[in-house]
Amino acid sequence: MQRLYDFLRRHPAWVDGFWAVVLFGISLFSGAPVEEGHGTPPTAVAVPAMLLLSLVVALRRRMPERMLVLALVVGLLQVVLNVATVPADFALLVIVYTVAAVGARWASRLALGAGLCAAPVAQARWPFEDVSVAGNIAMVIFQTVPFVLAWVLGDSMRTRRAYFAQLEERAARLEKEREAQSKVAVAAERARIARELHDVVAHNVSVMVVQADGAAYVLDAAPDQARKALETISSTGRQALAEMRRLLGVLRTGEHQEAGEYVPQPDVRQIEDLVEQCREAGLPVDFKVEGTPRPLPSGLELTAYRIVQEALTNTRKHGGPDTGASVRLVYFDDGLGLLVEDDGKGAPHELYEEGGFDGQGHGLIGMRERVGMVGGTLDAGPRPGGGFRISVLLPLKPA
Repeated sequence: MQRLYDFLRRHPAWVDGFWAVVLFGISLFSGAPVEEGHGTPPTAVAVPAMLLLSLVVALRRRMPERMLVLALVVGLLQVVLNVATVPADFALLVIVYTVAAVGARWASRLALGAGLCAAPVAQARWPFEDVSVAGNIAMVIFQTVPFVLAWVLGDSMRTRRAYFAQLEERAARLEKEREAQSKVAVAAERARIARELHDVVAHNVSVMVVQADGAAYVLDAAPDQARKALETISSTGRQALAEMRRLLGVLRTGEHQEAGEYVPQPDVRQIEDLVEQCREAGLPVDFKVEGTPRPLPSGLELTAYRIVQEALTNTRKHGGPDTGASVRLVYFDDGLGLLVEDDGKGAPHELYEEGGFDGQGHGLIGMRERVGMVGGTLDAGPRPGGGFRISVLLPLKPA
């Protein structure tokens, strides 16, 4: 049944053609006997009228304006040639509805006017002899109502279609705007990450230069110190190379910044200071460190700090009053784990689903970008029992 319904929806002309054949058959085999005073339709005129009115039903969707004109011409010929009404005249109601729904505005107005005139003209041409004037007027009103209802229903369908078309257009426009905003947010976040990682790499290179100068100075007098300096240069160089590899995808060319804009980048040890700042701002935060703290790559420590910073900021934004948070920092053998939770009302669904449904949620977009830069994984969403949870795993080696 569903396949048949889908087929009929894809082929509306077939449906109209079927009903046109049914209407013509009913009109033809009804014999069109009429009451005295209404005139008897001659076959030579009535049959072509039935056929043309059935054609109006068959082609109403393809050519609504032309079919309206054809229906009006046939109706006028019926009046002039004294061809009484037949079942095929039902096509007049159908075309009035169709033109009001999908036709041009002038055709819709013409259909309404013709519908209002149809009943009075028919009653004047074929009045009921045994009915009083008041009765004839009542019959005119009764016969006019279907035309008015057909036009009103069609015009309502036109308005409904226009409304849905406007909604679809607006949804498409908003979708494009969201995509553009997301791209802008990602580009801005990548540029910011590039600047921060630039500082990390610059620091490593400066360390290498200082160590190299020191090694050259004490190479003959203190070989052990020179060897230690070279080992430091080697490890620092490897770390800087790893940072540069992560940086390649987001580096911007031709960027100029003043030296005053560069500041020391935070690391994991400063997370405790960040937590204390949040406590002073009125957000209770429980902070725990599990595992054995040890030095980590500068880029990874910067990523961990920024994620905790953004997570606590989101808690203050979306958690609501009387919200508490907890931060867990876990040192694994092969990486660093972060778990930031709160017991507030949580962020709206669209802020963490696919980067922000309404063009917002740029903080989470930035988190995902940062975690992706170091080859980590991030899971953000509501937690059981209420509140919000952000879980991050940062590996020591990029995936």
